[in-house]
Amino acid sequence: MLKAFKYRIYPTSEQSILLAKSFGCARWFYNYTLNLTSETYKQTGKGLSRNEIINLLPSLKKEYEWLTEAPSQALQQAALNLSSAFLNFFEGRAKYPNFKKKRNRQSIRFPQGCKLKDDILRLPKIGDVHCKVSRQPEGTLKSVTVSVNPSGEYLAACLYDDGKNLPEKSSEGKAIGIDVGLTHYAITSDGTKHGNPKYYRKYEKKLARRQKQLSHKLKGSNNRHKARIKVAKVHAKIVRCREDFIHKLSRKLVDENQVIVVENLAVRNMVKNHKLAKSISDAGWGEFCTMMKYKSEWEGKTYIEVDRFYPSSKTCNNCLNRVDSLSLDIRSWQCPKCGENHERDINAAKNILYEGLRILAVGHTVTASGGRVRPSKGTAFTRHLPVNEES
Repeated sequence: MLKAFKYRIYPTSEQSILLAKSFGCARWFYNYTLNLTSETYKQTGKGLSRNEIINLLPSLKKEYEWLTEAPSQALQQAALNLSSAFLNFFEGRAKYPNFKKKRNRQSIRFPQGCKLKDDILRLPKIGDVHCKVSRQPEGTLKSVTVSVNPSGEYLAACLYDDGKNLPEKSSEGKAIGIDVGLTHYAITSDGTKHGNPKYYRKYEKKLARRQKQLSHKLKGSNNRHKARIKVAKVHAKIVRCREDFIHKLSRKLVDENQVIVVENLAVRNMVKNHKLAKSISDAGWGEFCTMMKYKSEWEGKTYIEVDRFYPSSKTCNNCLNRVDSLSLDIRSWQCPKCGENHERDINAAKNILYEGLRILAVGHTVTASGGRVRPSKGTAFTRHLPVNEES
């Protein structure tokens, strides 16, 4: 089973210079081969294979001698990353690869020749780097990805193989449905509400002040560079706080439940709403679901996603009656058929749980022509619950 551990590293000034050169060489080689592949495809109708890209390195190192300053593994890994980017594009998982920019996060990967012992991380051609290890991992070190974020912090993501297989999934135990929101971050089917910390809103004024100071600095000056670092540190603080909250909440939900059911939300489409885009982006629902998914796999628990078109909020969890419309400002409503009073989010969480259990029992979602479809009124449910109707 593969697990990655991210540590903060503290390279010396000489090592920082060598890492900066390595980042630049890997970025240049990636952009060069991306441009060459695109031009080759326009002229011949065929791109360059992974081996053809890697075979360009010896001739390029003779033409550009500064390429030899970077570890050869990092340059070869850049070619593999480009090949994977094209594969994801052709299989519809991503857009066409873009050129890498110096301003963004920089990274290189070492697939071999690395060693982590105590608080020392040994990297090829870089040497021994001081590493702040929070916990010593177990298993075999497979690769190390060294990166630097815009605030100037160096990080090392160490991928380990512990030699264990993923445990078999089991659905015997407590099941829970989770509905995510903005007022409350997560609402569970048992009525528990977890608050939304809204870290971006918390640091928004401080960020605006730092950005204003940055805008007053002369472009290209050292003072502007210092102001940019201050802005980046505020962004990094927000990211760390959000990740810490999501890690703790996802771990709590996975530890307490055996079956976890959530809604498959299209966050990319939801942020197109200009009134809620900032709050939705600050919530990090996609990262939250990803953490619950892989943590459930590690523990042998069942993680299920309900289709985004499932009308969880507009359906009565008691009699399955579905109302025609329910605007976002309505937080509680009464079923016109059975008279049951519902709190919108808890009702949605219960319906998500019931639909997830139905999917678990059937083994697959209801589809038409191989794709998911919107459920029509009155035919969306196949579960059987006792219905109390007045005669």
